[in-house]
Amino acid sequence: MKFRFIKTITEMEDLADAWNSLLAESITNVPFLRHEYLSGWWETRGGGEWENAELAVVAGYRDGRLTGIAPLFRTVNANGEPVLMLLGSIEISDYLDVIVREQDLAEFVTGLLDFLSEESPESWHQLDWVNLPEVSASLNALQSAAEKHGWKYEQEPFRPVVSVALSGDFESYLAGIDKKQRHEIRRKMRRAVEHTLPVSWYILSDDSRLEEDIQAFIKLMENDPDKAEFLSPAMRLQMATTARAARRCGCLQLAFLEVDGQKAAGYFNFDHNGKIWVYNSGLDPLYLELSPGWVLLGHLLQWANENMRSEFDFMRGDEAYKFKFGGVKRFVMRVKVKRKP
Repeated sequence: MKFRFIKTITEMEDLADAWNSLLAESITNVPFLRHEYLSGWWETRGGGEWENAELAVVAGYRDGRLTGIAPLFRTVNANGEPVLMLLGSIEISDYLDVIVREQDLAEFVTGLLDFLSEESPESWHQLDWVNLPEVSASLNALQSAAEKHGWKYEQEPFRPVVSVALSGDFESYLAGIDKKQRHEIRRKMRRAVEHTLPVSWYILSDDSRLEEDIQAFIKLMENDPDKAEFLSPAMRLQMATTARAARRCGCLQLAFLEVDGQKAAGYFNFDHNGKIWVYNSGLDPLYLELSPGWVLLGHLLQWANENMRSEFDFMRGDEAYKFKFGGVKRFVMRVKVKRKP
């Protein structure tokens, strides 16, 4: 397998089709590894998270065919050491990994570290990779390849993630969660139907409303003080860029609950690889009496079951409401590979 660096966005753009085709067969097929998403992430450096960053994607080829991608960038850590991190790190991309088919994984990761070992120690001291799924086969492959070089490998749980497995039937889903919570979800959804003002919900399908709905969603997010602080100008651009990219590739699920035509709650999800990935949410406190977030979430879970999505992934964070909807906790991992001086 032959390897090369991709150090400009133009070179990266040239790989778009091959990148996404490989991702569809990869060990970790998540929306945060799509070419559209990572290109947008790089455009704003993660909404301003990384000011000092240099693109350092590594592509592996066999017989001229793209076989693996390590979507990397070079930066410095808090100790001033040069590190190679995964594009998308750290805060706004819930799952990350290398992009490679399972049958090519061992060869790709071994070749990747061989290729990177040719870089001088001044170029990078360590790999610092976060948000790798705990079930990713790349963890063992990376440890094995690191040990062959005599490099130090460290792995630890980084953050919790919570997801719900779906059966394809909403009533079966409800029957599988806590009885008290099941009744509460039904009660709140029924109360919304019986409200004196008309309550409705929708998933964006009209492209002419995209920009309006993106801004409406960001406005809902602003009602939470922590999210309002999070939404810097660069992060607003990042959110809008991400939504547009997801819409272009057909994996945006932007949903709203409306009360008498006014947006009371919104969810920004990805609909990718037969699963729903819950990215962010917002609500208007004027409608708290209706529990609009719960009601909309109930509708989205019903939609996901009826449309045969296999999983409803709440992603990072172990907030209590996720478990009330039947969530199961797992973890994403942080891996550090420290090369010899």
